[in-house]
Amino acid sequence: MRKIFVKTNNVKNFIGLVENLQNKSKNIPKMGLIYGEPGLGKSQTALWLAYKYNVTYLRATNLMTGRWLLEELVKELDEIPRYLTSDNFNLVVKKLKQNQQIIFIDEIDYLMNNYKSIETLRDIHDETDCPIVFVGMGLAHRKLERYKHLYDRFSEIVKFETFGVNDIGQIIGQLSEVTFTPDSIEYIHKKYNRFRQIVQLINQMEIFAKDNNLTEINLEVIQHIL
Repeated sequence: MRKIFVKTNNVKNFIGLVENLQNKSKNIPKMGLIYGEPGLGKSQTALWLAYKYNVTYLRATNLMTGRWLLEELVKELDEIPRYLTSDNFNLVVKKLKQNQQIIFIDEIDYLMNNYKSIETLRDIHDETDCPIVFVGMGLAHRKLERYKHLYDRFSEIVKFETFGVNDIGQIIGQLSEVTFTPDSIEYIHKKYNRFRQIVQLINQMEIFAKDNNLTEINLEVIQHIL
């Protein structure tokens, strides 16, 4: 299997969101939301973009408090966390003012029931004018509507959609070292719609093709295996 990052329509929309936030003027909020069902590549895209752009990437975790969040942000900014929460907040603001950059908060759903953590991120955005992008699950959009002061700052919102036939054909075409026929791709689209599942299937089909001296995977082969 080829090691290529596939730019599906979802990925292109994520890139567009980041670039739009970067290009907004100072008087316009620069918060963005990426949300969608699991397995569509949200986190992989966020990590890939973190290398491509000047991004601080932080993955929220279960039970994360506002204090813990600030400590992790301080570490990501190559500083040593202070004892006082206020000192950590001021340090994050100072570093971001010195070096403007985007912040990605992945798995934002873990912070949804922690008002202080959510409001802390809003305060950081307001103090620094740095773009902040939340990455969450399918209901993140609805959950964040509870925080009116925060939600008003989302100037860019993108939903990761389930893959279409063209997306799946693109993923298979770029990653697989064995050819899949169009009818086999259509069949896969009916049964699978998660990136992880498709990657596993490609690996399975490559092994099968090698063991059976096949040059392509057609519908008959797919139906036999699946």
